[in-house]
Amino acid sequence: MGAERAVHAGGSGGSFPRASTVAAADQLAAVLRDHWWAAVASITRRTGDLEIAEDAVQEACAAAVTQWPRDGIPPSPRAWLITTSWHKAVDLMRRDALRATREAEAAQELARGLAEPAGLAGRPLEPEQATGPVGDDELALIFACCHPALDPAVRVALTLRSVCGLATAEIAAAFVVPEPTMAQRLVRAKRKIRQAGIPLTVPGRDALADRLNAVLRVVYLVFTQGHRAAGDARLIRADLCDQATRLARQLRLVLPGEPEVTGLLALLLLTDARRAARTASDGSLVLLADQDRALWNAEQIAEGEQLVAAALRMGRPGPYQLQAAIAACHSTAVSAELTDWREIAALYRELARYEPTPVVLANQAVAVAMADSAEAGLAILDRLASEGRLDRWPQLHIARAELLRRLGRPDDAAAAYELALAAGLPVAERDFIARRMADLAAG
Repeated sequence: MGAERAVHAGGSGGSFPRASTVAAADQLAAVLRDHWWAAVASITRRTGDLEIAEDAVQEACAAAVTQWPRDGIPPSPRAWLITTSWHKAVDLMRRDALRATREAEAAQELARGLAEPAGLAGRPLEPEQATGPVGDDELALIFACCHPALDPAVRVALTLRSVCGLATAEIAAAFVVPEPTMAQRLVRAKRKIRQAGIPLTVPGRDALADRLNAVLRVVYLVFTQGHRAAGDARLIRADLCDQATRLARQLRLVLPGEPEVTGLLALLLLTDARRAARTASDGSLVLLADQDRALWNAEQIAEGEQLVAAALRMGRPGPYQLQAAIAACHSTAVSAELTDWREIAALYRELARYEPTPVVLANQAVAVAMADSAEAGLAILDRLASEGRLDRWPQLHIARAELLRRLGRPDDAAAAYELALAAGLPVAERDFIARRMADLAAG
C-alpha cells in the first residue's frame, strides 16, 4: 500500500525517541493506512483521475513521514493528508500539459479559498462530502469505478486497489488468480480509463442500480479481506471489517428499498459478531465449533437477524440475503451441536442457483458433510478438486483434510493440508494446520 511504502522509504524521524523508533514508525504507518483510501477518494472526486490521486496521496504520505516525526502527528491527520494531497495533485496537473483543462478548473477551486496544509500555513482542509446522491466520498468513488464501460471482471479489482487500498496480492487472493495476472488487469484498466476518457464521477440516482451488483461485491470483498487477512500476521484486520460495515450502512441509507443491500449489511454484522471469539489470547485460530459463544456480540447478532427478516419480507431473495440467513443459523444456535446443518445445506443449495461457483459448492459440501455424512461431503469436494479451478483456494484443501481426518485417512489428510499450505494462508491458519499435522503424525 502507498502509505506503507512511504513510511518504509522515509525511515525513522527527528523527534521520536531512539528506543521507540520502530513503534513510532508502526504508529505512523497505521495512521497513514487508516486515511489513505479516504484521501484517494477525495482527490479522485476533485480531479477525476485515479492515477493523479494515487500519486498525489503517495507524495503527501512521503511528506508526512518527513514532517510528522519532527512536528508531531496533526490533530486531524485525515484533513492534513487530504489538503496536502490536493496541493500535490494541483502541482502534478500543472506539470502535465495533457490536463490543461483540469488544471484550470483546479486552479479556480484553489483560488476560491482552499486552505494551506497544516504545518505550512493556515488551517487544514476538512474532508468534504460528495455532492451527489451517494454522499460518502469512498462509496461515491466505488460507484464511479464500477463504470459500465469497464470490463466487469476488472471493475471490482480496480476499486479494491485504487479506492480501498488493498494490495495487489490481497486482491489476487480474493479472485483466486496469480498476482502477476491481477497486476496486468489493473494496469490495463487504468490505461483504458485514461485513453477512453471514462469519467470518474458520481453517477446520478438513475444509474446507481446498474452498478449496484459490482458495488456490493466490492464492499463484500473488503470485509472478506479483513475477516481473513491473507498474508497478514493477524488473522483479522479490524480496520477493513469496520470500513466495509460502514460502507454497507451508508449504502443502505442511499438505497433502503434494495433487499440485497440490507442482506449484505446483515451478513457483515452477523459474521463480524464472532470476531472476538475467532482467536485465542495468543492469536491462534479457534474453529467455529470451539468458540466461546459468550464472546459473540449479541447486539450485532440481534441487529443482523432483524435486517435478514426485513430483507426477506421484500420478496426479492438474492445471494447476500441467503448468505446472511446462513450466518443467522450459526448465530442463533445455542451450541455447535445444535446447529441446524440441514437448514444450512438447504440454503446453500438455494444459493447455488444464484451463484453456481466452485466456492459456493465447496461450502455446500461442508454443510452436506455435517448434515448427512462426511463421505457425501467429501465426494463433492473431491469432484471440485479434480476440476483444478480451486487449486489456489486453500479452504478447499483444508475442508478436504478435515473430512479425511474424520474418516480415518491420516496420510490423505496430511497431503491435503500440504496443498493448503502451498496455496498461501494467514499465519494463524498456518499454525493451526501445523498443529493438525503434528496430531496426525502422532497417531
